[in-house]
Amino acid sequence: MPELAKNTLEFRLWGRYALFTDPLTKIGGEKCSYHLPTYEALKGVCKSIYWKPTIIWVVDAVRVIRRIRTQTKGTKPLEFSGGNTLAIYTFLANVEYQVRAHFVWNDRHKALEKDRIDGKHYAIAKRMLERGGRQDVFLGTRDCPGYVAPCVFGEGRGAYDDDHEIGYGLMFHGFDYPDEEEGSDELRARFWHPTLKRGILTFVRPEDCGYRKFIRKVDAKIFGTHNVKPVQVTAKELGALE
Repeated sequence: MPELAKNTLEFRLWGRYALFTDPLTKIGGEKCSYHLPTYEALKGVCKSIYWKPTIIWVVDAVRVIRRIRTQTKGTKPLEFSGGNTLAIYTFLANVEYQVRAHFVWNDRHKALEKDRIDGKHYAIAKRMLERGGRQDVFLGTRDCPGYVAPCVFGEGRGAYDDDHEIGYGLMFHGFDYPDEEEGSDELRARFWHPTLKRGILTFVRPEDCGYRKFIRKVDAKIFGTHNVKPVQVTAKELGALE
């Protein structure tokens, strides 16, 4: 087991439904969920708990607590031309996970270098986790709200603790965003071959994914003094804070 980062966050994630969409099922318009949450979906959950452009969340592992079950539901997604259409989506039902993640600095935003205070961001992230997150938490899509709470990773009984190994073939991992990569203006999708071992899926780091697909060129949004305004605090407000 690799040594944990000092700013590691461990939390319980659960909800009634989840939809971690397999890209292949989007072609016909009727989405079907992967059996496991993707790296990108869990990174989004971490950003809902706490995010600033100074940091990049890195998801280390996810543990499946409840047994994997699917449920099909009729939906009415919006059409680009207006109105709604009918579709059948395959969701995961009654899901629960334990997630372990940590953050690293986003070197792309040079102007925010003075904001790289590890203890500050870690303390805020823990407080936000205790309050259920700073923003709404979703399990793959906005149609599937989720909930978070602090936990100890590996604690309790999981449905797949006794299963030695389950392979899942080629699976979507996440996106390479230009505002997180130095010298890049390309949005790319990453893929990998996940294996669930004793109910735990250990993610490879984004840079170690062996399969990538170019999507399009994107202008990276760089944060700095030109688009981040300092907070003005009056003397009265400062006294109240003290």
